[in-house]
Amino acid sequence: MAKLSLFARRARRVRTALKARSGGRPRLSVHRTGRHIYAQIIDDAQGHTVAAANTLGAKGTDIDAAVRIGKELAEAAVKAGITSVVFDRGGFLYHGRVKALADAAREGGLEF
Repeated sequence: MAKLSLFARRARRVRTALKARSGGRPRLSVHRTGRHIYAQIIDDAQGHTVAAANTLGAKGTDIDAAVRIGKELAEAAVKAGITSVVFDRGGFLYHGRVKALADAAREGGLEF
């Protein structure tokens, strides 16, 4: 078997820790590409997405866009009745656009 890449190892480690600590809370999952950033709140118990936001239709892919997506996602989550989540950064480092999205989601009313 091939060794896992550093990204895959980080993703596995993060998700394993989340499963142990989630306590039934929904998961705020972040995916980042060179051009876009995607975020969604997933209810793993029921297996469906509660709220989602991305930069596909918007201008800009920088930190300002990540802040905008974090606020949009938090607003949609609060409308759906969710205030507490666990943050799933996947294999991405908590830095730059990922951190900006997380901080904006906290400002928007999500607790994690």
